[in-house]
Amino acid sequence: MGRVTNNQVVKDWEARGLVVDLAELGVVMPVFNEGSWVDKSIVALELASQRAGWPVRVVVVDDGSTDSTTAHLDALAMAGRITLIRQQNAGRFAARLAGLANQPCEYVLFLDARVLLEPDALVALRDRVTADSGSAWNAHVRVHVEGNVWAAFWSALTKVFWRRYFANPRPVAFGLDEFDHYPKGTGAFAAPRAAIQEAAGQFISLFDEQNYSSDDTRLLRSIAAHRLIHLDPAFSCEYFGRDSASRWAHQVYFRGTTFVDGYVRTRAKAAVVSAALAAAVATLGVVGLRRAALPAAGFIAVGWVGVGILATRSGTSSSERRALLSLLPAFGVLFGAGFIRGLALALRKRP
Repeated sequence: MGRVTNNQVVKDWEARGLVVDLAELGVVMPVFNEGSWVDKSIVALELASQRAGWPVRVVVVDDGSTDSTTAHLDALAMAGRITLIRQQNAGRFAARLAGLANQPCEYVLFLDARVLLEPDALVALRDRVTADSGSAWNAHVRVHVEGNVWAAFWSALTKVFWRRYFANPRPVAFGLDEFDHYPKGTGAFAAPRAAIQEAAGQFISLFDEQNYSSDDTRLLRSIAAHRLIHLDPAFSCEYFGRDSASRWAHQVYFRGTTFVDGYVRTRAKAAVVSAALAAAVATLGVVGLRRAALPAAGFIAVGWVGVGILATRSGTSSSERRALLSLLPAFGVLFGAGFIRGLALALRKRP
């Protein structure tokens, strides 16, 4: 498919009578055991709304929280600051869809509880969406790393993986042809509600278990097939990651599974990858672990140096590089285990 320009999208929307009303910005926030982070995210959102002169209508979906989150949400709902929906735990994708179904605004921002918008973020977004009401925007995300080695790891990994952008943050737009080269996610993503609903209607996960589905990469890939996704440092936010070893480990394992859904994408490819992994394990068994240990150690050492050099060129700080290099072995094991789980889920999916 060739590149889709935003002018083409706007003309198509006008021809179909789908002119987006920007009087209010709809916000959908899925929440599961986030405690006071919900309050912090709402406060930052309200400040950004006031700065932009852009009223927001906030729908929060409690995805079966079992901690103090319920009390925080009740207080926000009682104060009239949010519309609250509760459901049994079904995963972020189901929670976002439930919020979207109850969001009447025509332009919608997906926002996670641990994401705090910068004060002028909605000023920038409103200016750009006013110029092009059919456009889609992914926020520029800064990871809060101070005093949090676990978050510093994610920040470093993100900058390395998407170094084309983070080495030089600037306004960019990408479609399917460059989709894998730029950062994107539903933690802070804005687009016309109809466009998101259309993509969600086309969403087919590799898994029967929807709570493991890729609620960001796979969904946004479908959106990018029909309109460009924009990035601009002026529309920015700060992400506060998990702050303990156990929560970090759970997140890595989970992301290993969703990676299969977002990037392997088809059951046939999952079968090929599974066969390749099985062949690699069998080969190691034949060669013998002891005989392979010495060359493997050499490859690891070279790889370690290479990762350090790449991280430096990707604009990481010294603390981010230390976190990346120290946690990379654990990440490899946990992500790999999650990846294998994802392959298993894909292969056992019912036709």
